[in-house]
Parts: sequence; C-alpha cells; structure tokens
Amino acid sequence: MITDRQKKLLKTIVENYIKTARPVSSKALCKRFKCSSATIRNEMASLEGLGLLQKTHTSSGRVPSDNGYRYYVDNIMKPEELSDEDVMRLGQIFSNNSLVLSDAISKSMEIVSELTNYTAIVLGRSSDDNRIAKVEVVPIDNNKMIAIVITDKGHVENRNVTIPDNISKDEVKRVIEIIDKLIIGVSLSDVAKVLEFEVKPVIDKAVKQHEALYNAFYNAFSDFGPKQSVMVRGTSNLLKEPEFDDVDKIRNILNKFDDHDFIRNIKEDDDGIKVYIGSENQIDEDISVIKTYFYKDGEEGTIALVGPKRMEYGRAEALLNYIKENIGR
Repeated sequence: MITDRQKKLLKTIVENYIKTARPVSSKALCKRFKCSSATIRNEMASLEGLGLLQKTHTSSGRVPSDNGYRYYVDNIMKPEELSDEDVMRLGQIFSNNSLVLSDAISKSMEIVSELTNYTAIVLGRSSDDNRIAKVEVVPIDNNKMIAIVITDKGHVENRNVTIPDNISKDEVKRVIEIIDKLIIGVSLSDVAKVLEFEVKPVIDKAVKQHEALYNAFYNAFSDFGPKQSVMVRGTSNLLKEPEFDDVDKIRNILNKFDDHDFIRNIKEDDDGIKVYIGSENQIDEDISVIKTYFYKDGEEGTIALVGPKRMEYGRAEALLNYIKENIGR
C-alpha cells in the first residue's frame, strides 16, 4: 500500500526524471518535502521495495521503473491543458475545409511530432463498410480507359484498364453495363468475390470474347478494398535523447520504423488512449508508445506517438486527445 507522501514523492521523482534524464537523489528532495535526507531515503527505499523505483549503475539516485511509470500514468498523472499556440497550430489544420480527413490527420500528427520531439505514426484505413455507389469508365484512347469507383462514403479510387486488341466497342460497353449493375451496393472488401462468382458467369454468357474482357476488368477492379496506409514522421527525434546514445540500439529501433509490416502491429482497435511502457511494447524496452483509434465516415485507423520511457505522458495524451476529438467532429 502506497502512502500519500510516497505517491507525492513518486510523482516528483518521475516528473524530475522526465525533465532532466538524471537520477533523483534524496538530497534534491529534502527542501521540497521538508524532511530529512534519511526520511526521504527510507521512503525511496520503500518505493523501490514496491518495484516503483530502481537504482542506476552510475548514481546513488533513483529512477522510475516500468511499474513506477505505469503507476504514475494510471494513478497520478493528469492530461495537460494545451497551450494557446498548440491549439492554434492544430486548429488551423482541422478548420481548413480544403483538406480531406486523411491529410488533416497526417498534417496534425506532423505538427505533434514537432511539438513533442517524439516519433508520430498514422495508420489509416478505409473501412470495410464503404459500399460502391457509382462506377464510371472513361475512354482515353482506342484500348485504354480509366475505371472510377465512388463509394457511399465519398471515397474515390481509379484504375487503368487496358482492353485487348480486336474487341468491339459494343462488347466493352456490354461488360461495363454488367459490372455496373452487379457491383453497385457491394462493400469494397467483397468486390473481388462478386466479380468472380456473380459477374463472370453473366459475362461468359453475354459476351463473345468474354475471357479477355473479364480479365481486363477483373485486374482493374479486384484490388478495390480497404487499404492501410502508413505515415511515420520524426524518427530522427530519438537521436536527441540520451537513452539512445548506443549506436546499435538506435539502429535497431530505426530499422523497425522502416519496417511497415512491423509498424502495422501498432494499430489499435479500441477506443480511448492506450499507453504501452517499456517492456509492454514491441519496439524496445526503453521506448513508450501512446496511441488511440479513430473512426469517421468510413475512415478508420490509429494515431500514435513513440518516445523514450521518460516521455511527457500528460502532454502526449492531451495532444492525441485533441486530434481524436477533432477527427470526430
């Protein structure tokens, strides 16, 4: 059981270490708590016994353990109030009506990376519930055209279609009519299946050169579906932190940021802000990850900040909350 004084002591040690990256000694805490050095040492020893503090090899002071950071985040920390400058810079992004949602999220997270000196990650995805509302095919020349698909959520994708030689315009028109009739209202994730099992049998019966035409349109339409995009900004920010002066360690971390398959594992499906400290995350034991899920109008994904364990959790959480709230408006 942690006492009120120990809780205040832990708060001071965590926040001191976050700011300075230096172990905190009992002597530095005496004035603040108006206690003797011996009393502070005893309290620090108790916190160490609870697994909330740990000694370093190079100093007699203490630093927070992973459990100490976890206790601080769960029981002590309060989200910071953003400054007027923070709100102004981020607010300008979301008040810009010329930006689509995905661009607004990416630009706002770039700003957050600048403000915090942490690495910002955006995993974006078009949701499975996007359904095809309209199909347009625009001829470019004799055997090339662009297929444009518009969903009920306003999502637009286009693909190039190359028509084999010696196929009449009437047959091409017939195939387009069949596709248009059968895939309207179909979810993006089901397009390939509908093309194969519903569209193809109709084309086989109605069109003479059915195989070549079906393949041309199948190749264009079959990869419509929920796509995941990855944006990573500020990876070099970690180089500024004293925890990462080991070349091999920082190289290993930076390599993971370049591995988009690895980064996709950061995705979050639950609402609310989630904090993963040290060994709780998959990147590195000296790293913390703060992330949250977002969804609006068929667009969903994860926004995350990656920084040292001694990151300013309250500020990072407040910034992600601000972006999440603006996405939902």
